[in-house]
Amino acid sequence: MYAVIASGGKQEKVTEGQQVALELLEGDEGSEVSLVPVLVVDGDTVLSAPDQLSAATVTGTIVGTTKGPKIKGFTYKKKKRTRRHYGHRQHYTLVEITKISAN
Repeated sequence: MYAVIASGGKQEKVTEGQQVALELLEGDEGSEVSLVPVLVVDGDTVLSAPDQLSAATVTGTIVGTTKGPKIKGFTYKKKKRTRRHYGHRQHYTLVEITKISAN
């Protein structure tokens, strides 16, 4: 059984027991988190209509935090001697999916 959830403006396909990196979530390490909205649940039958998905829930446990890859950037303006180096590293919450409930 798998489900497609929306978190942080992105969609993720998750299964039970999977660890997934999501945008930063509220909560401490080891706490339960409910991930809604659920967009699709696929088990014996596929649930995709909004009235069917209103009762569907995906729960997970926060494992910790992690960082994404380092992104390096460089901008310049020719003939102006203006140069700028910048970097960014996104922070994520690592969540282990514990239960996918279709009802």
